[in-house]
Amino acid sequence: MVGSRSIIAALLLASLSLVSGCGGGGESSDPPPVSNPPPVAPPVTPPVTPPVTPPVTPPVTLPAVSKAEAFRFLNQATFGATEADATALIALGNSTTAYAQWIDSQLGKPVSLQLPAVKAAYDALPRPINNIGQLQNNRVDAWYDHALTADDQLRQRVAWALSQIVVIGQSPLQGLPYATTDYYDMLARNAFANYRKLLEDVTLHPAMGTYLSMLGNRKPNAALNIRPDENYAREVMQLFAIGLVRLNPDGSTMLDSQSQPIPTYDQSVIEGFAHVFTGWRWAGGTNFNNARSTLDTQVQPMQAYPEQHDVGAKKILSYPGAVMTQIPARNPAQPEEDLRNALDSLFNHPNVGPFIAKQLIQRLVTSNPTPAYVQRATQVFNSNAQGVRGDLGAVVKAILLDSEARSAPLNEAAGKMQEPLLRVTQLWRAYDAKAASGRYTPGFNAGSTLAQGPLQSPSVFNYYSPFFAPAGEIAASNLVAPELQLATEYQNAVVTNFFYSQAFFRNNVSYTGTNTNTILINIDEEVALADNPAQLVTRIADKLLGGEISTPLRTEAQALATRVTLNGTTPQALLTQKGQRVSEALWLISSSPEYALQR
Repeated sequence: MVGSRSIIAALLLASLSLVSGCGGGGESSDPPPVSNPPPVAPPVTPPVTPPVTPPVTPPVTLPAVSKAEAFRFLNQATFGATEADATALIALGNSTTAYAQWIDSQLGKPVSLQLPAVKAAYDALPRPINNIGQLQNNRVDAWYDHALTADDQLRQRVAWALSQIVVIGQSPLQGLPYATTDYYDMLARNAFANYRKLLEDVTLHPAMGTYLSMLGNRKPNAALNIRPDENYAREVMQLFAIGLVRLNPDGSTMLDSQSQPIPTYDQSVIEGFAHVFTGWRWAGGTNFNNARSTLDTQVQPMQAYPEQHDVGAKKILSYPGAVMTQIPARNPAQPEEDLRNALDSLFNHPNVGPFIAKQLIQRLVTSNPTPAYVQRATQVFNSNAQGVRGDLGAVVKAILLDSEARSAPLNEAAGKMQEPLLRVTQLWRAYDAKAASGRYTPGFNAGSTLAQGPLQSPSVFNYYSPFFAPAGEIAASNLVAPELQLATEYQNAVVTNFFYSQAFFRNNVSYTGTNTNTILINIDEEVALADNPAQLVTRIADKLLGGEISTPLRTEAQALATRVTLNGTTPQALLTQKGQRVSEALWLISSSPEYALQR
């Protein structure tokens, strides 16, 4: 590049040449001859300016996804981060694009279903079958199989979250294993679908119909003292859609002019919905009374039988913008149309967005999202990129990509306690847990050991409340910690004992039993490092914590490992001692608060 100073110097030299060429100098008294014109100066060619080459701007290098960040994301979006999945995520690119690519890939994966495995188990049973309820064990087996190995991890994790919102429990469904299994599959199918469709599929599923007694709900008959059952009518509003009080878009409670919460509905609305939900029973019957449960009808939506559907007018929800507040009387009965009107009224209530979005955030990311976080997710629920309301796939993506989900935790309120069940699945996925039989029968009663199991909630209110705040610092700070409702003194001891048993006795080195269904973790990599406690602890931290471990926990884990002396005189004895070293460190880390806390 030629600088401006060079250009100026060249022009200055040319000017000086012109001045000297004009012959000037002193004065002359003789005028120049008329016949001789003054000499003409030759044209001056301006200097050529070389082309200017723009400076090269180095490409902007966006930060890559770190291992710790990958683990944090995958623990939110799957049943537990693994090093293989973290490596694949990091390979997708920088932190701006990798997460979105991963989510989009998961959104496009076909749903993996559990019912085929349960059906195959049923077909393999010896005839005659005396207790079909035993298939519930096969259902739980299939659930763990999908949680640990299914390729559509995000869908399965969201289905698990939804199962804690639109809740059923196994106890009333013990004899309906197909219905229970298909209910979870229905949640998986709808995990990225529209919430309006989910509401209808939940409402008409025979598992829900049995659990909350909509199945067989009869129209009123004063002579027979029959009144429509209000069970499902209450819960579909209170727990599955809108809650008890009006909400602002950020999830906060809306107050009236007297600073009091505004109820979302009253008893008359409950009765209206209860009357809407009359006349449904098992599919395939010729009439209401002869409709029966079979293996086939357990997985079919309930059928409307007009003879038992109330034909009168029915009060439904009233709110700003409501299209309909009362379903008109329809005679003859039109149960499907009444249901459509009622569910449309429920789905379009302004509460649904913040009510569902906040609970999904709590189940996936953090127990205490800021109001701004809830509002951003609500906006996506209310209208996706195409202007569609209720797109769960878009909502899940927005939740996981939100700045509060992806930025480093900024305060003590960030993150959430891991549910006991998710702590187990994360451990099993990290350590490639398997049973010799190929099954995933847990080998323990999840309800007593973990206080939770797949579709085994003790009530429609889930294993814990989204509003639970243990007394003390958390409650005093106006925070919630839902999962801590399970952390009783007894339950903490039981869960800790489970991790102790898994670390010491249920691994591929130490196990001496003969039960081929026992799920064993693989500790071969750790055993190879047992000579070096520091490297051993680092390896465990890599698998369970994404490499992030506090100095006190690292120090204590190394000390525990070191106290096991490696002095075996035979290869087997030495292997056993190395396995014990691994077990000591693994148990401490897997039962630590650092592992239990999802940040």
